[in-house]
Amino acid sequence: MRVLILGGTGDAAELAAKVATIQGLEAITSLAGRTREPSIPLGDLRVGGFGGVAGLASYLRIMQIDLLIDATHPFATQISFNAADAATEVGVPRLMLIRPPWEKESGDRWIEVDRVEAAATALQNQAQRVFLTVGRQELAAFAYLEKIWFLMRMIDPPGDEALVPPGMVLCDRGPFTLNNERQILINNKIDTIVSKNSGGDATKAKIIAARELGVKVVMVNRPPIPPGEQVSNVDAALTWLFDRC
Repeated sequence: MRVLILGGTGDAAELAAKVATIQGLEAITSLAGRTREPSIPLGDLRVGGFGGVAGLASYLRIMQIDLLIDATHPFATQISFNAADAATEVGVPRLMLIRPPWEKESGDRWIEVDRVEAAATALQNQAQRVFLTVGRQELAAFAYLEKIWFLMRMIDPPGDEALVPPGMVLCDRGPFTLNNERQILINNKIDTIVSKNSGGDATKAKIIAARELGVKVVMVNRPPIPPGEQVSNVDAALTWLFDRC
């Protein structure tokens, strides 16, 4: 059987690696191609968009995909909705592998918002030095905040024409240790973090460090996802696959 894994997360890479060891099951991982040097998963790989619902449905037919697992980033909602529509059109069983969101704990100083633009608004007159961890594609929303200094962490640097807020760019890739995140906050005198609620362990350390140091967190809540069967970890996704093989 052939399974298409819509990837881009650590969970997707872990799933692909485990599927590669299963006899009689072939995995193809698809990456959007937004990262210049992505972590390459085991098994077959394709990079780039499909061309909307019609393109993905065509790919499912041409490649004779039997099963589809959407293990994309929780904020990559367009591909998730496209996957839902394409899988329904073609009649391919679909599963969403979605890591649980972080939950607010005692000591957290969260300001929860529903959009990145609202996060930028929340910073006005409330922050002076911000650790911005929402990715390079969201920088423009903060570019007008000229009185705030930003430490902007991302995997790839922004393009030459990108609108970038004042501050410094830090290119790095998780997972990040608690000591690393604590030192970033202390050394850069950070008073506020802006983060998407991605969940998982790879970038959770900054949330713990903020709690320890009393740093505010402007947390962008997850957008809606399409209906459908979902699991929260790789082992459950493997069980779903075995039940259909």
